[in-house]
Amino acid sequence: MAAPRRRGYISPGMAIEHRTVAQDEAETRLDRWFRRHFPRLTQGALQKMLRTGQVRVNGKRADAGMRLEPGQEVRIPPLPEAPPSDEGERRRPSPEDENAARDLAARIIHRDDAVLVLDKPHGLPVQGGPGISRSVDSMLDAFRFDAEERPRLVHRLDRDTSGVLVLARSAAVASRLASAFRGREVEKTYWALVMGRPEAPEGRIDLALAKLGGPRGHERVRAVDDLEEGTRAITDFRVLDTVKARVAWLELRPLTGRTHQLRVHCAEGLGCPILGDGKYGGASAHMERVSGKLHLHARALRLPHPNGGGLEVAAPPPPHMRDSFAFFGFEAPRTPKPRHLSPGPRR
Repeated sequence: MAAPRRRGYISPGMAIEHRTVAQDEAETRLDRWFRRHFPRLTQGALQKMLRTGQVRVNGKRADAGMRLEPGQEVRIPPLPEAPPSDEGERRRPSPEDENAARDLAARIIHRDDAVLVLDKPHGLPVQGGPGISRSVDSMLDAFRFDAEERPRLVHRLDRDTSGVLVLARSAAVASRLASAFRGREVEKTYWALVMGRPEAPEGRIDLALAKLGGPRGHERVRAVDDLEEGTRAITDFRVLDTVKARVAWLELRPLTGRTHQLRVHCAEGLGCPILGDGKYGGASAHMERVSGKLHLHARALRLPHPNGGGLEVAAPPPPHMRDSFAFFGFEAPRTPKPRHLSPGPRR
């Protein structure tokens, strides 16, 4: 007779996993990091794994209150079986989940043996959390393809920001890419439609930011004058086109990666909230006959490729931004194909 299943039984098919802390997860407590990535893991189960040394950060024991740094590697042991759902059984992927994963797979704009690049749609969270049943992270098993490891997130976009999202196809690649994002080796280009028009046609916003707290997806950020109160944040901007003084199309190049950086820099640094950003622009961020969705798009990335050389990738604007471009008469250039650049000559 087979031995009875104990509570917390670990399936022998489950394996140890390693995940790299993303740039925008800096200063997150370890227990909160686990809740974001594994919302069904109980605090008691996590504490037991911490006490027994099964969870490690950069190979060392850790406690629940440890503050994480970008690029650190978290060892995740096989997790206890999730408690039964209200229906009396563990939740399996629904047909809707499977369809969502297929739809997201169709949005892959680059794939090689080290890197995957997605065109993330507006409205899809990158990571799980309270009240989130579907995210990019929850669907990554569908993107293993011929790789042995599950793809890993190395950076993040807000739920309502569309565009280029890079995934690493192994732990080693994730570590190298996280280091590149942390070391400002990655060039990021965003497009935004904003209310009003900046006073200068181009410039730099150097405005420190402080988090006000709140659950993930509901946190707020404010600009502060004192670096002791917040963290330095820098964004270069350029005006690409305008409709008189009503609306401007901006190219934004963040040199740092703070939570809601571009949204706060536009609203408070330029006095021009992003169209559709009621959180930071209030009623003044909305306009009749134009979509109320956030008009912020991760247009392009240029990054060092883990196999050498560089990678340039771009994503077309989402449907609601294309409609707004047409409404205002803005003409966006065609989206270039991904380019894997050869390494330059050695010096």
